[in-house]
Amino acid sequence: MGPRWKEIETENVWLKTEFYDFDDDKEFVSKCNVTAMPTFIFLSEIGKELLRLTGEVDKIKLIEAINHHKDK
Repeated sequence: MGPRWKEIETENVWLKTEFYDFDDDKEFVSKCNVTAMPTFIFLSEIGKELLRLTGEVDKIKLIEAINHHKDK
């Protein structure tokens, strides 16, 4: 998923992303109830969870989700 996400970031320079490692960021993983890898959590500007996707996600589906939630 790393290379796929890197393509998306390159194509959408306005996109703000943060990455957390399942093994190294246990507190964050626990706080967000992450139980599968990879997990994509889309947050609003104020930190409200808008969407959560788990597992390998097709690039087109990720881009659709990004565009749907980009102004929230």
